[in-house]
Amino acid sequence: MRTEKKQRLGQLRHWRIRKKVVGTKDRPRMSVCFSNQNIHVQFIDDTAGATLAAASTLSKATPNREKLAANVNSAKAIGTLAAEAAKSKGIKQVVFDRGTARYHGKVKALADAAREAGLQF
Repeated sequence: MRTEKKQRLGQLRHWRIRKKVVGTKDRPRMSVCFSNQNIHVQFIDDTAGATLAAASTLSKATPNREKLAANVNSAKAIGTLAAEAAKSKGIKQVVFDRGTARYHGKVKALADAAREAGLQF
């Protein structure tokens, strides 16, 4: 019963956020996804339906990927890598999409690291 309620609240939060957050070519959506083991970040142009850049704890370009997990320290590392990947594609401004997660802990650490690396949102 309790997990069903948490899932339902997460789904409602996701719908509420996605109603407001739309990525364009000039300002793509920075979508963040946390699983139990990994962190995924994508920069998405919703008008074209295309992923412009991505970073993950699973990608081969990630240094020390064997040691990374879905925690705050890894979120900081992935936030920096995501910002570098975006800057290499010419992306400077993004719209932050936290998905169903609340803005604290891992999500906040990733966002702060991306801001420090030069992304504006």
